Amino acid sequence: MKFIIAFILTALLSYAAGFYLPWWTIAIAAFLVAVVIPQKLLKAFLCGFLSLFVLWVVLALYIDMGNQHILSMKIAELLFKSHSHALIMSVTGLVAGLVGGFAALSGSYLRQSKQGIA
Repeated sequence: MKFIIAFILTALLSYAAGFYLPWWTIAIAAFLVAVVIPQKLLKAFLCGFLSLFVLWVVLALYIDMGNQHILSMKIAELLFKSHSHALIMSVTGLVAGLVGGFAALSGSYLRQSKQGIA
């Protein structure tokens, strides 16, 4: 249950922060949620990774469908020599997921160190 709550809270805080603050505030949101909601290290990483991966893929797909995947196919051709817009969406999600996962892992480590466990 804590995993689902942390998943939703991380995604919502990251989404809300994205309106007013730079992109890297997703790390702050994942970090804060991991500090507030106690989880084991692997679960904290997975929660941060999956919540931000899903959020950014959905947001990128929503934006990309607005222009019939023209820009993403051009970027995919430029970076990967492929016309796959799904590849760009996956890479976008992977970057956000790694940022969120490591931020949540750091928050979980901080929580454990304050409790004297680590």
